[in-house]
Formats: sequence, structure tokens, C-alpha cells
Amino acid sequence: MRRPCRGIASGVALAVGLAAGLGAGESGAASVSVLTYNVAGLPEGISSSNPSVHMPQISPLLNGYDLVLAQEDFAFHPELASQAAHPHQSGSFPDDSFNADGLNRFSLSAFANHTRITWDECFGVLSDGSDCLTTKGLSFARHEIVPGGFVDVYNWHADAGGDPGSNAARRSNLRQLAAAIVANSAGHAVIVGGDSNSRYTDVEDIVPELLDTAGLLDVWVELSRAGDRPGAGPRNDTGCATDLTGGDCELIDKIFYRSSASVRLTPIDYDVPDAVFSDVTDGGPLSDHEPVSAVFDVQLVPEPALGLLLALAGASLAARRRRKARA
Repeated sequence: MRRPCRGIASGVALAVGLAAGLGAGESGAASVSVLTYNVAGLPEGISSSNPSVHMPQISPLLNGYDLVLAQEDFAFHPELASQAAHPHQSGSFPDDSFNADGLNRFSLSAFANHTRITWDECFGVLSDGSDCLTTKGLSFARHEIVPGGFVDVYNWHADAGGDPGSNAARRSNLRQLAAAIVANSAGHAVIVGGDSNSRYTDVEDIVPELLDTAGLLDVWVELSRAGDRPGAGPRNDTGCATDLTGGDCELIDKIFYRSSASVRLTPIDYDVPDAVFSDVTDGGPLSDHEPVSAVFDVQLVPEPALGLLLALAGASLAARRRRKARA
């Protein structure tokens, strides 16, 4: 009988060992939940919410998510963080007043190189959204979502307002975000969450340009609209009154993503958990924005050599089963 080549046999044995050793929790696979939430944490009297009452209520609710990206976490960060159990948090903005960009993250996964970047352009001081009163922008960090699987996570808050100056500043913001992703995250998987203050339907906004430049997909578009991006035109506000997660309800709080050659991100759920984030006293919303969440299946993609070995292992196991079936 002809013996198999020793090299192939050894490779099959190695692959079988590798395959057998990849147990649950060790296979480079995980389900990761993400929440993006503008928490309306401006100082009392300025905030359109009631942050001194609502922030302590929001805090424990964050523990329902593996990764939380918060915007407008300005004057009440200690209250927001008080009951959050995430071991990895971005902490306060590095000044002595309050979080000047309002961007913070709470994460079960470790992250490194957390960086805050201020927008090049803003518009409005005491009007038109008053965006220039804060140093709004984006933040970036590289998260090890699964062992050996790294995902670049961006948090952002674009310029508000519908006047021509705000529209121009917001377009600049989106282009700056796209440029940051292109420059910092080449070859890496990416998750982007935040308050875009933008809609596909608004002719002054450039969400498709951002997605195409950075190679991103929109979880809402993929899961609620089967990949069909809305075109510019009238908003369907009645769609949001009917179903906040439906394909006719476009929110400005968005979650984008892309995979890489080594990490595959597959969205498996999109939700707007407004009932969860409601006031315990009157049932009203805890912020003037809706919370938006997504769940991703995260898979490590084997290196080509390992993929070949695993394929050989599979072929070998299949052959053994066939021989046993004939015996």
C-alpha cells in the first residue's frame, strides 16, 4: 500500500491537533454588542434633557453592552460612569472643567492608543447649534475584541444645525472622519458609532461619500433595508413613529462597520432599545436622542497556511468516516 507523504501526514496531524484545540471561547469567535448613545450631558439649564436625574439611571443600563460609545458626556461624567462595570474606560477629557469633546467609551475589551481629534471646522457659537462652544470631534482606539482579533473603533459627534454654515462644517467633519479612517486603519476591521447629525435623505449631507471613502457599511441599511441605501429626498418621519428599527426610520445616530482580511464582522442584530432607556418615574426618554445598538458576530479569519492545514484535516477526518462506514 502506498504510504502518504510524511510532510502531508505531519501537516494533517498538526491541523487535526489545531482543530481539536479550538474549543468554545478559543476559536477566535465572539458575539459583541455595541451601543451608541448621545446622553445629553450638557450642564443643567442648557441640556434639553434632565441629566442630573437621568445620568445615574443611564449608568447601570450601559452594562448590558460590551462596548458603549457615548456622546455629549460633558458635565456629568462621574454620574454616567458611577455604575458602569466595564473594566476599560476612556475617562474624562484631559482638562479641569468638563469633557470638552463629550466623547467617551466603556468597553469589556482592552483598547490602546486612545486618541481624541478635534474637528477642523465648526459653526455657531451662540446660535446655529452652538457647536464651537465645545471641542467636538472624533476619538479612536484599537480594541482587542477577541484574542488576537483587533478592531479599530471610532466615536464621533458631527456639527449640528441645518443652516448653510452648519451644513458646510458637517460635510467637513464627515470628510475628516473618512480621512482619519483611511490614514489610521488601513488593513484593519473598523466599527464607527456616533451622532452623525446627518441623513441619507438630506441633500446637504454626504453619508454615502463617507461610507464609500472609508469602505464602510451601515448596520441599519444592511439589516433593515437589505443593503439598499436611502436616496436624497423627503424624510419619512412617520416611519420612526411606527417602527424605530424599520427600514423607513432613519436616525442620525448610526453604527458603521467593515471587515478586514483577518477579522470578519457580521451584523446579526440592530435595535433601538428606547424602552430600556426610559425614566423609572414617568417612563419618558433618558435623553433627547434614541439609543442605537448592534450585535456583531466577530470571526478571526485563519491565515492561508492554517486554512490549508484545516482543510487537510477536514479531508482526513472525512476519509476516516467513509472508511468506518464501509467497514
